[in-house]
Amino acid sequence: MNILGIIPARYASSRFPAKALADIGGKTMIQRVMEQSQKATSLSRVVIATDHEAIAGPVRAFGGEVIMTSENHQSGTDRCYEAMRAVGETFDYVINIQGDEPFIKPEQIDLLASVLDGKTELATLVKRIDDPAVLFNPSTPKVVLNSRGEALYFSRQTLPYLRGWPSEAWLQHHLFYKHIGIYAYRADILGQITELPPSLLEKAEALEQLRWLENGYRIRCVVTELDSYGIDTPEDLERLVK
Repeated sequence: MNILGIIPARYASSRFPAKALADIGGKTMIQRVMEQSQKATSLSRVVIATDHEAIAGPVRAFGGEVIMTSENHQSGTDRCYEAMRAVGETFDYVINIQGDEPFIKPEQIDLLASVLDGKTELATLVKRIDDPAVLFNPSTPKVVLNSRGEALYFSRQTLPYLRGWPSEAWLQHHLFYKHIGIYAYRADILGQITELPPSLLEKAEALEQLRWLENGYRIRCVVTELDSYGIDTPEDLERLVK
């Protein structure tokens, strides 16, 4: 499979403006994401899709490939589609690697790529939850799977509800998964989902992948043992650097 890795890097952010340029041990966050992504053996090419020259300039300086995209995209998925169309090469799949995860493991990218067989429409990673603080944190999306390992639903709420058990015992009586926000899109499917209008469930939960489920697309979920650490605020960065 010919797989394109795209790292969306939006300049504006209400909670952490220009976080892609945050310094982590002498390198910008976006450089660390790029370097980790380039270690993945499954990717044919890795590009950074940004909307601002303030990010593009430093990326070019460390030797990264930049695709300039619109400032008006509502999601990383939309930015990935514009970048895919602009690269001047045909790919079977695109993997959207979050630009705010400087500690992404190349093994996670390769694991996700391992299920891209031409039939898989969309895919993402999930990890078993073993911490009650994560289980009941609305900032951590959870996912319910069917018997084929596909997503039935994503929610900020803790799902499923375990009737008959106190909440402190739920982890002992059911297997819960959290969603790790790296996505793989079959190239034709990426074009289709960017044409879909926002859905009711997506608006309710503020989770764009619900738009795809509501419209009948299948999302294959791959279980990883490796965790993911996104940076949304300066405080997140401070904790992770420590």
